[in-house]
Amino acid sequence: MAITRQDLESDRLRTSLCSTPLASSLLPEDVLEQSLCDALACRPDDPALGGDVWVFGYGSLIWNPMVVHTDRRRATVHGYHRGFYLYSRINRGTWDNPGLVLGLDRGGCCHGMVFRIPSHVVEQEFRVLWRREMLTGAYHPRWLRIRSGDAPEQRALAFVMNRAHEAYAGRLPDADVVERLRHAAGLYGPAREYLQQTLLGLATNGVDDPYLGRLWRQLQADDAERSTHLADCEPEDAPPPAPASSRETV
Repeated sequence: MAITRQDLESDRLRTSLCSTPLASSLLPEDVLEQSLCDALACRPDDPALGGDVWVFGYGSLIWNPMVVHTDRRRATVHGYHRGFYLYSRINRGTWDNPGLVLGLDRGGCCHGMVFRIPSHVVEQEFRVLWRREMLTGAYHPRWLRIRSGDAPEQRALAFVMNRAHEAYAGRLPDADVVERLRHAAGLYGPAREYLQQTLLGLATNGVDDPYLGRLWRQLQADDAERSTHLADCEPEDAPPPAPASSRETV
């Protein structure tokens, strides 16, 4: 399943999960709506933006924003850093085999992208974002200070880790993160694909993240080692594969 904007507008993901055991992990709709209203009430009043707002992307928003925007720029948030701090039991994993996705946690800084949302569609676009990012309440929406090039400091909406959430993973060793990324997959696809797409999205915009690059290299090195091990274990005189049945499909 590939998530689309239409899925978010119709709230299809929530609807599909309400009849499953995962329903208990979803944020109640009234709580979700109140969170959205609170964020809108706190939106910064920046005369330079004329009512527009910035949204900061540090993970999948970079390569798949799905929100209406009139501008996008590289930007830096200070006081928070990016890491695989959230177990994913829906999008990039399952309840029995959770994957990991990125979250902003305290300390350091994070380089990402900001997207300018026009004033007349802010509420509409934020509702799309809330249905995407706030489904389980694993994040706190916050207006963080950003720097973009030589422009004056501004504020952008960002989703930071809710450390009280049951899916908060904390700081895991690289080996544990790599193991989760290798084996987990959820409704949106494999967890390793999430890492790869984020790296590509950052690189496309001229951003280097040593932490994500290190994880990707470890994942590739482990893959190569496993392939070599499997090749060494194959018998030299293995029989040829049996012809495919006419009922087999690719």
